[in-house]
Amino acid sequence: MASLLFDNATISAGVVGFDAARFSGGVVSFDDAEFPGGAVSFGDATFSGGVVSFDDAEFPGSAVFFGGAEFSGGIVSFDDAEFPCSAVNFGDATFSGGAVSFRGATFSGGVVLFDNATFSGGAVSFDNVSSPVPQGLLTAVGTPPAAGVTLPSAWLLPAP
Repeated sequence: MASLLFDNATISAGVVGFDAARFSGGVVSFDDAEFPGGAVSFGDATFSGGVVSFDDAEFPGSAVFFGGAEFSGGIVSFDDAEFPCSAVNFGDATFSGGAVSFRGATFSGGVVLFDNATFSGGAVSFDNVSSPVPQGLLTAVGTPPAAGVTLPSAWLLPAP
């Protein structure tokens, strides 16, 4: 199994593009990486096997794009990632297999979109996320959430 490690990397004020990339085996890690003020795009990327990790990564003031990405297998983890003042877009993404985790991720002061995302299989977890519910997420997963989707209980409470 091959590994590609970007652990502890700092990519600032630039654009990093993984558009239409295929992650189908091996390990790709962005653990503890920082993307301050830049843009990183995984638009239309396919995650169908292997492990891709963004654990403890920081995206302060960044544009993060996963629009149209397909999560159909493998493991993708954003555990404890921080997205302060960022624009994060998972619009039109498809979650149909594998495991995607946002456990303990922080979305603060920015915009997080899941508009028109599709959740039809696999496991997607937002456990221990204390940030407000991302725009479009409840519509995309349904209420109650689709099988395999775990949300913080506070996101499921009716608005006062």
